[in-house]
Amino acid sequence: MAGPSVGFMPIVGAFVAGVIGVLIFHQIALWILSLIGVAPPVAYNFSTPTAPLGVPVVLSAAFWGGVWAILLSWLLRGRQGAGFWWFATIFGAVVVTLVAWFVVPWIKGALGVTGPATVTVLGRPLTIAIIIGPVVNGAWGFGTALVLRMLPAGWAWR
Repeated sequence: MAGPSVGFMPIVGAFVAGVIGVLIFHQIALWILSLIGVAPPVAYNFSTPTAPLGVPVVLSAAFWGGVWAILLSWLLRGRQGAGFWWFATIFGAVVVTLVAWFVVPWIKGALGVTGPATVTVLGRPLTIAIIIGPVVNGAWGFGTALVLRMLPAGWAWR
């Protein structure tokens, strides 16, 4: 029998899955990319604050990973098999990355209206580092989907 909290629990479950997806999959992917010289050593960064609230980067990423996971979880409803995994991974790699590259800087006022925007990835000009966003966000998508599959019934949309 479904109680009144059943409608809310998938939101909580998705948020938790997204936080775990960042803290494990996203950050480990970032760490691996730093080991091979593609990304700077910024995994598990608790020392750099984010604007405007001053929250450490990794905690901000975990929070937003939880928020994104609510949408991802809802979009994954009814998907089965390889389509479930591919959708989650591509959603992270493409959608989340494009929003991080273009929408977030615009919201923060980083893009001016006087000239064309220069895309940078973690402060670097567009180079091989272009793979950082898609790799770490794709890892987040896959990891979040994995955690969603492991949640008990009622904690995730199925």
